[in-house]
Amino acid sequence: MNVSIDLYTRKGRYYLMRIRRDRLSQKILEVLSRVDEPLETVEIIKAISGTTRVKVLYRLHILRGESLIKGKQVGSGKGVWIWWKNNE
Repeated sequence: MNVSIDLYTRKGRYYLMRIRRDRLSQKILEVLSRVDEPLETVEIIKAISGTTRVKVLYRLHILRGESLIKGKQVGSGKGVWIWWKNNE
């Protein structure tokens, strides 16, 4: 069971925003585990229906920060991100 805990600060104090199971992160990890090559963000969004691009991007960056996946921006400007499972 994966539990997501989001905290925010105000004037030096921590506040709890939510505690819930993060199904979207689990789906992203499953999609990346099934493939052998990196996937673009658009490909991940197509594999997971019923969610928005913003939510998927948010979860991808959270998973990258937790070192569960790796990501790299390719191209200039906003560009395209590619993502793959961290097998270390």
